[in-house]
Amino acid sequence: MAAKAKQRALVAKGMLVRCADNTGARQLCLIQAMGYKGRIRRYPSATIGDKITVSVRQGTPDMRKKIFQAVIVRQRKTFRRIDGIWVQFEDNAAVIITPDGEMKGSEIRGPVAREAAERWPRIASASSIII
Repeated sequence: MAAKAKQRALVAKGMLVRCADNTGARQLCLIQAMGYKGRIRRYPSATIGDKITVSVRQGTPDMRKKIFQAVIVRQRKTFRRIDGIWVQFEDNAAVIITPDGEMKGSEIRGPVAREAAERWPRIASASSIII
């Protein structure tokens, strides 16, 4: 995996995130940011390309109330790339993955940030638009 540029992580624990793939889930709730080393009374948060643990809040009956791992592919908070460009998306979105890093769905709806596509090659191959 390539080294990740320092980004401001503002998809925090408890936030509702849109599911950007075709697994049957529509809305996800962030439970935990994987690998987060925290501080007392600070909410765990994640940014684009980070692996998170989510529960499905809305979706098909066989997906609801289950816990999965996911990767954040879009965030509403603006972030700065190394080349100086500021990037912002209109929603927070994630893609559900299996524990070994494979995508659970077969396609991704909407754009995917370049940072997530570089870290997760399976997501890059399934996405139609990489920004």
